[in-house]
Amino acid sequence: MSRASAEDDSTLVQAVRDRYRCPEGFLDFRLSEELSPDPGYFQFGPDTTCYGRTLKGAHQAQLSSPLCDTLPSVLFDGTQLVLPFDPNEVIDNLRLERYPSGQLGKCEKALKGIYYWLRPLTNRSLRKGIQRLRAVNWQKRRFPQWPVDTTVENICEDLLLLSLRASGVDRIPFIWFWPDGARGCVSMTHDVEAVAGRNFCAQLLDIDDSFGIKASYQIVPEGRYQVTPEFLSRLRDRGSEVGVQDLNHDGRLFDEREEFRRRAALINRYGREYGAKGFRSAVLYRRPEWYEDLDFSFDMSMPNVANLDPQRGGCCTVMPYFIGDILELPLTTIQDYSLFHVLNEHSIDLWRVQLEMILAKNGLASFIVHPDYIIESETQVVYKDLLGLLSELCGREAVWFALPNEIDSWWRARSRMSIVKDGESWQIVGEGADRAVLAFAKAVDGQLAYEPADTPQGELLLGEAK
Repeated sequence: MSRASAEDDSTLVQAVRDRYRCPEGFLDFRLSEELSPDPGYFQFGPDTTCYGRTLKGAHQAQLSSPLCDTLPSVLFDGTQLVLPFDPNEVIDNLRLERYPSGQLGKCEKALKGIYYWLRPLTNRSLRKGIQRLRAVNWQKRRFPQWPVDTTVENICEDLLLLSLRASGVDRIPFIWFWPDGARGCVSMTHDVEAVAGRNFCAQLLDIDDSFGIKASYQIVPEGRYQVTPEFLSRLRDRGSEVGVQDLNHDGRLFDEREEFRRRAALINRYGREYGAKGFRSAVLYRRPEWYEDLDFSFDMSMPNVANLDPQRGGCCTVMPYFIGDILELPLTTIQDYSLFHVLNEHSIDLWRVQLEMILAKNGLASFIVHPDYIIESETQVVYKDLLGLLSELCGREAVWFALPNEIDSWWRARSRMSIVKDGESWQIVGEGADRAVLAFAKAVDGQLAYEPADTPQGELLLGEAK
């Protein structure tokens, strides 16, 4: 492949560099040859399924077993990695769900329209039955990977590990993911769907406060319940955050482009009226390519893996990421409704497993618990068990429990920081750098591991990557 015909090699490192905020010079990628015109599924390592363009014949249109593993095709040209795919393209395909099973098909769109047309005539029991029927065989879906998909993290870690080998350095400096060296981040959100949920918010505030936890409340502006200034002030006065949830929660926000623009203008107006920085769509329906019409700092509508949601797919990452100017805070755990009414489980066992998997990748553990679905004593007990687990975790480990707007502020500040050489050491510069922690990525027994800059050699305090 000639350099003139190749894609700009300097851009190939962008997604990995953005994740780690490491200095220039430690990452150097180029493509081995021109990529095939059409994308497909392939693997990058035995447990990492990807979607994108590769060398000819290295991917396939449908998921099947076995997929071609491209990891052995990575070559070393001095300190440069020679890759069989564009990591930026693949990571974008995952985070923006640009793969076949991440989109609603024509049949699914038609059934969705019928469902929401008939929904006012149904009760909760009937809706639960329909949703359980639709979720049949959900466990057989191999991609995204249930119960937490960390494909984006795996790709970045493998490329950083290979870069260590190519460059011949012992470790690569980077800006730690969370402020003050926190191992990971936890965030609680409450989507208020109906009058009963709104009326329960006062009690929910007391429940959260009893565990020392603050949450964000997403409010439906129209058609569901009255939203008064007094109600919003009561939430804020208790230290909670207010966000906007859809427009009227009818499930049709993303059906038509022009109608979305009309609704987005109203949603933006409510956002300004509420003083809200964050948005979430109803039922987690989403089309990220339309987010440019939303005037919010961050969105919370992208699930990590959506096997049980009406819209399948998943962004395959447990870290925040930018969609244009909007920061995405993905939902990385199962919703309470799906846990209670689709899986019919009334324990925190699945939440506990997901939390452990997310923190193992030093990620964001974000939760949706609806006031509407924890009014009953049985589900309320489960929610209190979850709060107990989270409170104990934050007291025992260096985990940052944050409101979504705090995460948004930190991640934006971190994206503008850089690492510069200061004599024989490295220094983080930029606004907010006083809370940032310099860390190093290194190879330990063939695996990628992280350590803070001031840690004695070999002592790993911030957790261990894949």
